[in-house]
Amino acid sequence: MIISTTEVQNNFGKYLELTRKEDIIITKNGKRVARLIKYYEGDDYKVQERSSAYSYEGMKVTYEEFLKIVRESENRYEYIDGQIYLLSPPKVKHQKIVMVLSSVFFAWFVNKDCIPLSSPLDITLYKEDEANVVQPDLLVICDPENIEKDDTYMGTPTLVVEVLSESTRSRDIIKKLDLYMSGGVEEYWIVNPFSEEVNIYLFKDREIEGSVTFKKGEMAKSFIFQGLEINLIDVFT
Repeated sequence: MIISTTEVQNNFGKYLELTRKEDIIITKNGKRVARLIKYYEGDDYKVQERSSAYSYEGMKVTYEEFLKIVRESENRYEYIDGQIYLLSPPKVKHQKIVMVLSSVFFAWFVNKDCIPLSSPLDITLYKEDEANVVQPDLLVICDPENIEKDDTYMGTPTLVVEVLSESTRSRDIIKKLDLYMSGGVEEYWIVNPFSEEVNIYLFKDREIEGSVTFKKGEMAKSFIFQGLEINLIDVFT
């Protein structure tokens, strides 16, 4: 439903009730300026500004609805346990770490069967038969047959790397660890710029088989890929 700001002012309660069934688009001088939607966490309702880069952060939607939102939005999103998460632009330190890791990974996997890739790339993983979509900072795929004709990847990475940031720290450590373990990933690296350490988890049969923490000054070593290692002085310089 599309209404004017004047109609909102005169009948605000009415339109709040209507958000139970549909979104309310608010216009001013003929231009769309805001959207009134049902709030999905705690409160009953919320108003969010509407722009060409409208954010769906925090919304609970179906997988099909998420795919539609992604197609129509300029923003980058992840979809975990039915909820949408907006991916904020990374900071310089984060990107420097990703670049260092990428250079090591790409050099090590030359002429090997597996392929290292970097974000942004959507990865679809299933947890309890429900689809989730994430964009890890780095990943290694060993099933190139799951690269579709449209050049999207629909397989399960063998190894995934996430570099923590202020906005993603708790999600990477808790939600994504559980998702990667449940979704069939074999090894998960959590790179922590704040403590200057790397936690590496080995998953087997969707359980944690082993884990180890490497600190700055040590060599972080892969469980799965023997010989893949990186000096953390280079990572956290």
